[in-house]
Formats: sequence, structure tokens, C-alpha cells
Amino acid sequence: MRKIAALMAVAFAFAIPLAGCNTMKGAGQDMEKAGQKLESSADKNK
Repeated sequence: MRKIAALMAVAFAFAIPLAGCNTMKGAGQDMEKAGQKLESSADKNK
């Protein structure tokens, strides 16, 4: 029983940072798309 609990704790400890990385990557992509739209809009208004 202790082995299973320890294994679950280790798996959970590795899952949290990986989920955070994916979240930050997605947020970075969203910001990049917003920046591209803003740049495109600025180019049209020149």
C-alpha cells in the first residue's frame, strides 16, 4: 500500500510542472497571435 501511495505522490509531483509548462506555452501562443493581429492592424492604418 505504501508503494502505491509513494508512486502516486511521485507521479503527481511530476504532473504539476508539466501541466504548468503547457499552460504557459498556450498563453505565449495566444499573446503571439494577439501581437500579430495588432501589428497587422497598425500596418493597414499607415
